[in-house]
Amino acid sequence: MNLTVKVFIGLISGTFLGLTLNLSGFGEEGSFVTTYFSDGIFALGGNLFVNGLKMLVVPLVFFSIVCGVVGIGDIKLLGRIGGKSFILYMATTAIAITTALTVATIFSVGSGVNAPTTDQMFSSKEAPSIVSVLTSIIPSNPVAAMANGNMLAIIFYSIVVGICILSIQEKVPTVRKFVDEMNEIMMKMVEIVMHFAPYAVFCLVASIFAKLGITLFIELLLYVSVLGGVLIFHGFFTLPFTLKLLSGLNPLTFLSKIREAQMFAFSTASSSATIPATLHATENKMGVNTSVASFTVPFGATINMDGTAMMQGVATVFIANVYGIDLGFSDYLLVVLMSVLASVGTAGVPGVGLVMLTMVFSQVNLPTEGIALIIGVDRLMDMIRTAVNITGDAAVTCVVAKSENKLDIDQYNNPHAGALEDNEQHASSPTA
Repeated sequence: MNLTVKVFIGLISGTFLGLTLNLSGFGEEGSFVTTYFSDGIFALGGNLFVNGLKMLVVPLVFFSIVCGVVGIGDIKLLGRIGGKSFILYMATTAIAITTALTVATIFSVGSGVNAPTTDQMFSSKEAPSIVSVLTSIIPSNPVAAMANGNMLAIIFYSIVVGICILSIQEKVPTVRKFVDEMNEIMMKMVEIVMHFAPYAVFCLVASIFAKLGITLFIELLLYVSVLGGVLIFHGFFTLPFTLKLLSGLNPLTFLSKIREAQMFAFSTASSSATIPATLHATENKMGVNTSVASFTVPFGATINMDGTAMMQGVATVFIANVYGIDLGFSDYLLVVLMSVLASVGTAGVPGVGLVMLTMVFSQVNLPTEGIALIIGVDRLMDMIRTAVNITGDAAVTCVVAKSENKLDIDQYNNPHAGALEDNEQHASSPTA
């Protein structure tokens, strides 16, 4: 049984147990099950795994990008890869939110729903300006940037270090060897942490569904259905179609090899925490050269938020209809632009979608207190849209790698490539 099957079993069994506890009444706030299982054992198991993934992110991104830049060996090629990935990430995000706005408008999401009567207030956050986003790319203190997980700054600093090593590599062979060996160590750590994934996925999903249940989703059935529908459409049709159109690669093969990373993303609801799994899928399973994947995957986890943008589109139409506010074409266009800009300046962590949503609402004069209507179901929606986010990261990575002849077609088409269990069995066999 390979790791993907184990994770899927953990996902399904965790969902079943969580819903069973909720429907039976054992998952109520303050109950024995909630105290000692949902907020106890399950939370402990899930949080330890998520922290393990987060522990890897900064050193993994730093060493993999430095190795990738040195491995590319050409500054012009690096600029070309960066330019292609940025354009594709922005394009897919714009397509995603445009699709969401169109479908939500057609179905009149939110019509007939009463405005919330709640004292819960949401402070609106201003969207980052272009100047602030660009300024934050260059860290005044790279150590602080790493400590705070400022991914754009980390990526920039790593690229600069890699370029410097590349330009004087004859003088620093020891440093280059050290970076290569540290990258190998980090990838081994990824394998070790991922072996605990099935149990962690079970804990994370069981805890969430034991608390949420299905009552909230029934009350907001149209919102959940439309948002879930456009997310699935984008993740399983638009992105694979784009992959096929721009690279000629088999989209079914892509979907089969990204499943494991999607389940990690679904469970953790964090694009940043899923970077190790996404890197493993693109490099080991799809055959993307490390020099490309080590740059495009962390870059995408930072600026590419297709799923989050779709949530903002559906939520905007939903809240506008709930409060009877008419939005014109210019308002919708502003929502598209704001979502794309906000995705660049916001970290890929759980719950960031609601923060970005307040930015969008403030620009089109929608009441932020309306978010109280959807906050109950946002956790599950966050899990789904994170899976879509990392699917976009992997698709763009494959497109860029194929365009630069940095993708091993035989490895991409090999259904067994990158399986952790297969690698270990091969390494331990007498003929290895």
